[in-house]
Formats: sequence, C-alpha cells, structure tokens
Amino acid sequence: MAADSPRVRRVFSYPLILAICLAAAVGLIALIDYFLPDAVGVILIDRDRSTYPFTVQNLMWIVFALGVGELVVRARDAAAERAQLKMRYLPEDETTLLQSLELRHIYAVARQANQPNQPSEGRFLPRLIQRIVTQFQTSRSIDQSNVILNSSLELYLHEIDLRYTMIRYVVWAIPTLGFIGTVVGISLALAFAGSVDLQDPTLLAELTKRLAVAFNTTLLALVMSAFLVLIQHIVQAIEERAVNQAGQYCLDNLVNRLYGD
Repeated sequence: MAADSPRVRRVFSYPLILAICLAAAVGLIALIDYFLPDAVGVILIDRDRSTYPFTVQNLMWIVFALGVGELVVRARDAAAERAQLKMRYLPEDETTLLQSLELRHIYAVARQANQPNQPSEGRFLPRLIQRIVTQFQTSRSIDQSNVILNSSLELYLHEIDLRYTMIRYVVWAIPTLGFIGTVVGISLALAFAGSVDLQDPTLLAELTKRLAVAFNTTLLALVMSAFLVLIQHIVQAIEERAVNQAGQYCLDNLVNRLYGD
C-alpha cells in the first residue's frame, strides 16, 4: 500500500517520470560522447556528423526514453494492481456466506477505496467488487452477478490494451526513424561520391565508411525496438495477470459466497 500511496503517486507522476527518462537519455548521450571510443560513438550517436548533436541516432534515444518512461508507468500501475489483492476486501475463510448486511459493508469499503486521493483510486479490484455487489443487490441473481464479473474482466483487459497504444507507436516509430536515417545517409554518401574525383584512391574507403554509418541507424533502431517489445510484453503480462487474479479473487470470495435472503 505504501508503494501506491497518494503521496508517492503524486511525487512520481506521469509527466515527472517522462521528464526523468528524457533527462537520463540526454545524460547517456553525453556519457557516450565523452567516454566511449570514436567507433562506438559513431554507431550510437553518429558523433562525426556535421550536424551533431542533431542526429537521427540522438532523436532515436529521445524517443526510446519516452517508451521507457511509458513502461515504467505501466510497471508501477501493474505493481499497484497486484498489491490490491492483499487488501482483504472480501472474507477469505471457507465458511462465510454473504447476505445483504455483509454486502452493504463490502460495498462501502470498496467504494471508499475508490474515492479520489485514496491509494486504490481507479484500481480494478474495488471497481469490480462494486459492480458485482450492485448487480446482485439489484437482480438478486447469482448468474447475473457472474455475467457482470466476466463482462467487467473483458472490459478491463481491453482497457489495459488501450494503455499500451503510445508504447506500440514508439516501437513503430524507432525503426521508422532508423530507416529514415539510413536512407538519408545513403543519399548523402551518393551525393559525396558524385561530387569528388572518381580517380581519387580514397574514394572507395570514404564511401564505404559513409555507407556503414548510414546503416548504423537501422541497426541501433532494431536493437532499441526489440528491447522495448520484450519489456512491453513482460509488463503487459503482469498487468493482465493482475486482472485475472482479481477476477479469480472475486469469483472465489464474492460470487461463490452470495446467498439470497
């Protein structure tokens, strides 16, 4: 609960996390520039480019940092969703049956947990409990309560999927930038070849060097994209598993315990 307290969520807000990641990207670029050999610097940040530090590689690092920031936010929320299972909103013994009086208390606790400035505001589990209790109190039907449980879980999983829209865009944008950098690099290399003496013995070596630099952007972009996709799948799996666990928790400790007066 402490990890998801209102104070922590306020201090480590979404904009602040993105700002920290962007600052880290700028710091990483500076470290690469000052401490790594020229050969590595050319691959990672295109240090020899006349427009440096305004290079495609540096732009890719900035976009990569935005993707990392999004994943940090998602990982924080996934951990908070899993922590809700330890809040004991529902009776977990094997003998309790839930009637109107107990359901009113459970609903009040879940509703309080979902109030603004509460640690669990907007979390799936208290919202799910509120929906199930409301449905049962209205219809007095356990079957209808089970239906609302399944429908809510489907909606929550879709809600999680929508939260990864920006990350999927970043994963697409980075390789696109890499390909753009390669095309620009090849164009500049060909323009260089057409502007010098074809009999120059250093032409082939210089042209090869420029083409190699052009392909570095695609190489770096693919590595960045592969890393983000891996972390995205891990974090999304954790978040979806938390929803499934919340559904199982409500099924075992709420729906299966409902008892009509």
